[in-house]
Amino acid sequence: MKFPKDETGKVLFEMQKAGIDLTETHTVVFFHLFGTQQQAEAMAAHLAEVEPGTICDVHIDENPKVWALDCSIKVIPLYDAIISLEAKFEQIVTQFKGYTDGWGIEA
Repeated sequence: MKFPKDETGKVLFEMQKAGIDLTETHTVVFFHLFGTQQQAEAMAAHLAEVEPGTICDVHIDENPKVWALDCSIKVIPLYDAIISLEAKFEQIVTQFKGYTDGWGIEA
């Protein structure tokens, strides 16, 4: 499988190289960071309404000391699917004054 030469493509390539079967469904976690717990919880509440299949976990991230919202979705991690989800989260997270901090596959 070939991947574009951007950050998402590189991550998928490294996962495939590590032996992860990218044709199967995995839990993909998208990471978001916020200045306050209230901002993180507000986005989690919003996602519970508009994306009920998304599992959200709000917690403090000690390094750097910010509030994190991890959003887990079961999906086949195809490049286009990841790019689409990243764009969707980017639009939502800015509404709550946070920012995206990458993604990964739950091991």
